[in-house]
Amino acid sequence: MNLSGLGIFHTIIGISAIVAAVTGFVKYGKINLAAGSGKVYFYTTLVTSVTALGISKHGGFNAGHVFSLFIILLIAVAYFLYSKRKGSSKARYFENFLLSFSFFLSLVPTVNETFTRVPVGHPLAKDIKDPLIGQTLLFLFVVFIAGSVFQFIRQRKINSKKLLSEN
Repeated sequence: MNLSGLGIFHTIIGISAIVAAVTGFVKYGKINLAAGSGKVYFYTTLVTSVTALGISKHGGFNAGHVFSLFIILLIAVAYFLYSKRKGSSKARYFENFLLSFSFFLSLVPTVNETFTRVPVGHPLAKDIKDPLIGQTLLFLFVVFIAGSVFQFIRQRKINSKKLLSEN
């Protein structure tokens, strides 16, 4: 597989981020920064994105680095909304979307790297242009859109209940 020490660390932390996100989605219908799984997602995604900046099998600054920087921006804004805009019902919509979008974007290089490396010696895909990668990413995008709609509807119900209880 030819992974460096940083690459191995990056992969282990990245898998932890994925597990934390999936745990949050199953348990709360979102990545919930108030819960342990949300905190683990935030910090492991931050570490994974930072370590990705030191990894490149193509040399130099590339699209993977841009993804990492954008993911850092997304989770930072989501964390700001979570911590500084607790009383804002509207901020929850953006917080949910930004965290889910960061997760989806994290899966783009994850799918590419996994499919072009596993199983060792006979990877599922030859390169990033392989149709299997495109089809998988399309499926994940559809799941992301459906999940975002679900989160929007669920957040609207939560906000309505909160508004009713305040009156």
